[in-house]
Amino acid sequence: MALRYIKYLRGIILSLFSSILLVLSFPNFDLGFLAWVGLVPVLIAVNGKSLKYSLLLSFACGIFFFAGIFYWILQIPGYRPLIHHTLLGLYLGPFFGFWGLAFSFISKRWGITPALFAAPFIWVSLEYIRSNLDFLSLPWALLAHSQYQYPVVIQIASVAGTYSISFLIVMVNSALAALVYQYHKRLKIPPHLPLLVTTVSLLLFTLLYGYFTFTNTITGNKVKVSLVQGNIEQSKKWDPRFAREIMQTYAQLTEEVSKNQPSLIIWPETATPGSVTQIPMLYAEVKNIAQNARTYLLLGSAQHQKFAQKGAKRPKYFNSAYLINPDPTAAKNQRYDKIRLFPFGEYLPFKEIIPWSLIKVSSLDSYTPGKEFTVFEHPDFRFGVTICWESVFPDLVRQFVKGGAQCMINITNEARFGETAAPHQAASITVFRAVENRIYVVRCANTGVSCLSLIHI
Repeated sequence: MALRYIKYLRGIILSLFSSILLVLSFPNFDLGFLAWVGLVPVLIAVNGKSLKYSLLLSFACGIFFFAGIFYWILQIPGYRPLIHHTLLGLYLGPFFGFWGLAFSFISKRWGITPALFAAPFIWVSLEYIRSNLDFLSLPWALLAHSQYQYPVVIQIASVAGTYSISFLIVMVNSALAALVYQYHKRLKIPPHLPLLVTTVSLLLFTLLYGYFTFTNTITGNKVKVSLVQGNIEQSKKWDPRFAREIMQTYAQLTEEVSKNQPSLIIWPETATPGSVTQIPMLYAEVKNIAQNARTYLLLGSAQHQKFAQKGAKRPKYFNSAYLINPDPTAAKNQRYDKIRLFPFGEYLPFKEIIPWSLIKVSSLDSYTPGKEFTVFEHPDFRFGVTICWESVFPDLVRQFVKGGAQCMINITNEARFGETAAPHQAASITVFRAVENRIYVVRCANTGVSCLSLIHI
């Protein structure tokens, strides 16, 4: 009896160890190499176990992993840890759980080698489902995202997509687990030789492709852009008392960067303390700033605060990006309305039929989603804009590129997350949009990480 409990404890420890290794692979720890061994402990833990116990161990691994990745969500106003974190865990944990369950089932039915071969296929299938499950879609913390600092490794995403990198990572973990199984049983002839040969071949192909692609010379015309990061505190952004201070901050920073004569100056999401379409004086001020800078100005402007307090009047508005022409005679500015709204922050999904109030979800802001994948026309180039978390959706970004965008600009406001890993995790994901589409991705944030994700073409 004691031996059985020791085996149970060993399995739990191994699953927890996998969670820790995987969390350390992502920002802010950025130990991406650990992802290549992070699943080995849980693969060892579930080997030979019952289906029920395999499900439990892998489910626990998923719970601890996502708890470590999404700890920053506790910063969101109105988020109730006891209720909402439990629901988040119950939603995300099963993706790990079903992977372990399927692995154990195949192992018992057809043997360990087929199970190890199947592991990356199952994993990627579940990642895809998690990334495309209607309003619950969450393509965040995919295993591939841990590799954003290894450009040679991730170049293959331009051919096979980001999921292919997750596939390769899981396959390497499977191969390493196979070696552990072999050593444990002291087998002289490797029973998993086909798996090992396949893994090594795919890994070498990925690295060779990445090396030759990454070392290519960058071609094309040069365009100079300047990013303005205002670092406006979330508590000030929508307080009328600080409206003048906010505009002065952006005006001064814009004047400073305009000395470098950029082709485009970029402000972040909801940069203005109000809507440029609803407040004529605010629009006139923004237009004047662009004219003084003598360059195009891209900025985010929403009609009212996201994450408003309960009880406030909530008319439907857009969260938009505007391209302001410095020409005083230009009558019309180009505009993009955010298409992929943030559930529970910018709208309530199916609020007519789902009683969200039962789980303490307030009737938050009701934004209207945009419908057009607007490609902005600049005299020097064409570009698309994603607002906030839209950049985590590869299919959405791809629509802009198919429409003629030569680069992508992501404007975002992450002040509500403070100095957590959230902005760094979001920035790491934009790297994959650059690789997938062979384009530059510019990221301008109010706080956090403003950067340029470049790709050799």
